[in-house]
Amino acid sequence: MGIGGATARRLAEDGAHVLIADVEEQAAVSNVQTIRQAGGTAESLLVDIGTSDGVRGMIERAVDLWGRLDIVVNNAYSGGMHGDAVELSEENWDRAMDVGLKAMFRAAKYAVPHMRQAGGGTMINLSSVHGLLVAPGWLVYETVKTAVIGLTRQLAAEYGPDGIRVNAVCPGHIMTERVRPQWDAHPDGLRFFEEQYPVRRVGQPVDIANAIAFLCSDEASFITGQALAVDGGLTLQLQENLGVRLARYVQQHPETWFPY
Repeated sequence: MGIGGATARRLAEDGAHVLIADVEEQAAVSNVQTIRQAGGTAESLLVDIGTSDGVRGMIERAVDLWGRLDIVVNNAYSGGMHGDAVELSEENWDRAMDVGLKAMFRAAKYAVPHMRQAGGGTMINLSSVHGLLVAPGWLVYETVKTAVIGLTRQLAAEYGPDGIRVNAVCPGHIMTERVRPQWDAHPDGLRFFEEQYPVRRVGQPVDIANAIAFLCSDEASFITGQALAVDGGLTLQLQENLGVRLARYVQQHPETWFPY
């Protein structure tokens, strides 16, 4: 679903053979069917990437299917982990770290040998604008997404000599299937969110998928270790100016609904 689903479809359009590894089996199966109906090649695999066996099995399954591994896109995150250091449970912290960060370490651990054998490859790690800037109440999410950028840089330096490029993508607010019902119910809140972006819209999953496809392509062969903000300009703004503009917007639109 969301960014992962759009990315799978976009890479399949470019000719990649795609293995969709997901803990939500039906969503993965449905996306595989969509790709196949469009003439692409895809398989699904039920995986909990919060475990070492799950990630190793995912990599091995891709190689067993198609004989090599060229691309890994690390997109999964264990959601719902709100809270500060006092509020957040250790169990939720550990789960978020396993799925959102350690899984990327595991993916590199098991994928790099196959990419070396293939003569190179590329890995894309999904960070966030929350990896560049922080918001109160999101301790573990901000920590994970910031660490993803550091991991990305380290992997890029380590494996560049092997022809393996590693980059991170930092999306802004993306209109995925999970958040769409909220905005459908509160279009005034969506308009406020759109007002925060210089391009005056939030992102769509395909916006991120297109950036990932570019970073996986030969056109990006000299790009590695980067954290690419795909955020409609959200993070480039001076905060005090943005705050004044939004305050004026709310004065003019007092009916605005706020999700937080």
